[in-house]
Amino acid sequence: MRALMLLVIGLTTAWTGLACGQMKLSPKAAAGANETRYFTAIEGLMDGNADVILKENRQGKSVSSAVLDVCYPVAKGSDRKDRFVANLAVSGQTLSGTTQSIEGKLPVTVKLVRRPTGDSFEFKGQISIGQTVTEVSSSDNSDLSEREFQESQTIDDGITTSPKDFTEVSPESIGVRVKLEAASDFLRALKGQDVEVSLSSLTVSCDALRAGEQTINLNADPDRAAALIGKFRSMPGVVAAGWTAGIVEIDRTIRFTAADWRDGDRPNREKIASAISAVLAATLSAKPSSTAWDSSNGKLKLILKRPSQTFPALELTDIIEVTALVAPEKPGSSDRLILWISNPVVTTTDEAAGPKLNLANDSGGEEEGDQKDDSASVDALARQFKGQRWDADKSVWK
Repeated sequence: MRALMLLVIGLTTAWTGLACGQMKLSPKAAAGANETRYFTAIEGLMDGNADVILKENRQGKSVSSAVLDVCYPVAKGSDRKDRFVANLAVSGQTLSGTTQSIEGKLPVTVKLVRRPTGDSFEFKGQISIGQTVTEVSSSDNSDLSEREFQESQTIDDGITTSPKDFTEVSPESIGVRVKLEAASDFLRALKGQDVEVSLSSLTVSCDALRAGEQTINLNADPDRAAALIGKFRSMPGVVAAGWTAGIVEIDRTIRFTAADWRDGDRPNREKIASAISAVLAATLSAKPSSTAWDSSNGKLKLILKRPSQTFPALELTDIIEVTALVAPEKPGSSDRLILWISNPVVTTTDEAAGPKLNLANDSGGEEEGDQKDDSASVDALARQFKGQRWDADKSVWK
């Protein structure tokens, strides 16, 4: 009789939950507790390319309401994104709602059946966006607590507004975080300016759509970077501007006294380029061919040539390209400069007299393979400039 009474009570409780339009949850939810839980993935949506956040408001073991936030490509293979946010009503095990996509203004209809399966959850149903209908069939989905969800959403744009030096950020690399509605005007203002804009940073990510802010990455001559950052901070819609990580790798950088290598308050670029070229000629057994400074990003491009040892009888030529960057060691005035050089990139060509051999550089311009020579170049530059190299173990210049 006691067992029969317990069964009747259990059935009555289940029926009451359904009648109130609430959904039964997994047993792990604490009885009577109000909480918010999140799903950050529902497999198969938009061919697996959708970024999904399903937020559920729960009362005890039941869901009282939910919000589905889906960010997805506007077309298959496209980098452009659209997004919708739908408030979902709960009826039994069904979540349903309608809304409109934010960018394309397309009608959206959501109908999902959600069922606990042990410690995970299963979703089945349909999501319609305009004329496109996506079938949803996703199992083994785990939910997150409010704290776990917030920790997973932490985004670091890498912008350092006031770095103490350029050991962790790069002197030519600028990041600007701007409100989405102001991003177009900000970018138009850069037209005709002597800066480089990273093409990849023009893509508006799902994180940017949700935050309402986009980070634009630029490269500029280190001598002008601080002034540009100050200018950007005053532009409409700009939330933050500063330095970010860029091409400078600290283990390929030397630090040296600026006095002998300046012309007034600026680096003497002709003298510096000549010194670098001479050192690389010696360490790479090559002859200097050309040097050129890029006014947009402040980089120095050096070209050297040497006889190729690939097939000596053909008298082929190795073309060696090295990039360098010179900047103060920190923002503002400084009595020291830093010099970074890239790994050498080598291509081989036929420059001998007469008919030429067409060569396919299958490696696509691989970095110089001899690490002994490469290390010798950085060490030789440190001697030439009477400079210091970075001690990674102690995080100091040595």
